[in-house]
Amino acid sequence: MQYMANAAKILNRMRNNPRNWRIEDLKVVAQHFGISYRQHGTSHVGFRFPAGTLPVPAARPINPVYLRQFVAQVDDLQSREETK
Repeated sequence: MQYMANAAKILNRMRNNPRNWRIEDLKVVAQHFGISYRQHGTSHVGFRFPAGTLPVPAARPINPVYLRQFVAQVDDLQSREETK
């Protein structure tokens, strides 16, 4: 995917501005950091983190509340990886 090399930049931009993001952007970040997700004909995408599954509505734009939760989970995952 074209954004794969820019996943870290996308994540930083998400931290600075949690508005107007698409579900495709979250999928790019998830793929880069090895986070699995699934969407089986529903309006939500479930991202699987060690703390549990985070369902995010696929509607555009994504509500900032969901984006902040997603970024917090990615940050938690990264801090767990650094302590290993």
